Amino acid sequence: MTDPTVPTPPTKDSHQAGGRDVRPILSLRGITKGFPGVRALTDVDLDVYPGEVHAVMGENGAGKSTLMKIVAGVYQPDSGTITLDGEQVHFAHPRQAQERGISIIHQEFNLLPERTVAQNIFLGREPKRVWLTDAAEMERATTDLLTELGVEQSISPGVMVGRLSVAQQQNVEIAKALSFDARIVVMDEPTASLSPTEVESLFLRIRALRERGIAFIYISHRIDEITTLTQRITVLKDGENVGTMNTQETSPTQLVSMMVGRELSSYYPPFADESDIGEPLLQIAGGGNDDLHDINLTVRRGEVVGIAGLEGAGRTELARAIFGVDPFTRGTMTLDGEVVHFTHPRQAIRAGIGFLTEDRKSEGLILPQSIRDNNLLAWRSIGRGGRAASKSPPDLADQARRVDLRASGFEQEARFLSGGNQQKVVLMKWLSTGARLLIFDEPTRGIDVGAKAGIHVLVRELARAGAAILMISSELPEVIGMSDRIAVMRNGAIVQELPRESTEREIMTYAAGEAAIKAPA
Repeated sequence: MTDPTVPTPPTKDSHQAGGRDVRPILSLRGITKGFPGVRALTDVDLDVYPGEVHAVMGENGAGKSTLMKIVAGVYQPDSGTITLDGEQVHFAHPRQAQERGISIIHQEFNLLPERTVAQNIFLGREPKRVWLTDAAEMERATTDLLTELGVEQSISPGVMVGRLSVAQQQNVEIAKALSFDARIVVMDEPTASLSPTEVESLFLRIRALRERGIAFIYISHRIDEITTLTQRITVLKDGENVGTMNTQETSPTQLVSMMVGRELSSYYPPFADESDIGEPLLQIAGGGNDDLHDINLTVRRGEVVGIAGLEGAGRTELARAIFGVDPFTRGTMTLDGEVVHFTHPRQAIRAGIGFLTEDRKSEGLILPQSIRDNNLLAWRSIGRGGRAASKSPPDLADQARRVDLRASGFEQEARFLSGGNQQKVVLMKWLSTGARLLIFDEPTRGIDVGAKAGIHVLVRELARAGAAILMISSELPEVIGMSDRIAVMRNGAIVQELPRESTEREIMTYAAGEAAIKAPA
């Protein structure tokens, strides 16, 4: 749980710690910000203290990103004040905020893949010798920063950033923040693409930096992370501050209620009755390719089958093989009793398969295009070879109601939607095809609890309507809460199938290979 060594004060101007007053390093008062046609923030207060991890939570569209951009100097408030170290400040540009010790690490990293680690950290601030860049000094300073983080053994100053893993790139972003002598670091969904092991490593680094007095503003939809890492939590809803509380004195139920404005008796909808689950729709026997080995899997109509496993276990590779992106080269796959072999996604789409990819922004949507155009992408790809049910243009209004899409209109560009609403547009795209097998790869990653609950309900409704669902998730509570059966993968193979009542411990035992595994019958 939370670390009691860090002060967890109530929201007031100062508090006692170790017999002395500790005052906020950052105070926001009455922050209000509007854009044409929308009020993003209304009279928001926020205090951040030295050496604390302060969570900011809320549904997508609650105003979190706008508030953080004001802190970082990207936006200027319409009204309200920002006080840093007791001095009122006004940032007209992000560089001014950086120079005062405020750094923001976005969910999508701001790094250049074709430049080295050192070049990225000191981009635009390269040390000079006469008029030339002092490469040796830049690498030495980078080494010092990486050593300060404890990652000097795994990251070299001279390596190209494009060759680094997501976790390593995140460490580069943190090192870049430290290069500005950051005293306040804003992190936006920092664990969205990390494995559990990488998440724990990140937490260790955050705690080490916090002990030096660095403050963190931590934005995440993952309640378990918030309750583990932070000392205080501020909840925003509809651009207003609902409240700030000590983490130790709140509960997940209270947080959810504050964010969505209602009590959620359960995070997940009811399971299907066994009698409601129909005949097998998808069957794979001995499926394999360069990444997958001896895959045996059945998914029935009306059933949600969860795919669990550690990062690199082969979960996404399985989805890509079924969808014809990286096809099976061994074994057989049948759809509704008919043997199929897809070598291109268009064939899978025409056969009635939809694939909600893990990376919705680069693989699921064309961000500069409208909701309408994105919705028609898969439907248009069916062409004349599609099923009769998919030949009529989709009813956009009906689909928007089904997924509870929040947008200004169907001509709005997808890039201007929140993460949750972008995911809903991807869902609409596949609903338009009438897909009978839907593959969800991390369907709720990076979206808020309200949108997450809505997607869970829709998944269960699709199953009740007769669709077969294959759902991949790194969140074990989600796998357990949504799956009628659970297939656990390790090293490119399904090593065990478990019933819906299984525990996280049982799943991890098979996923990590800590038991004598027998192949499922």
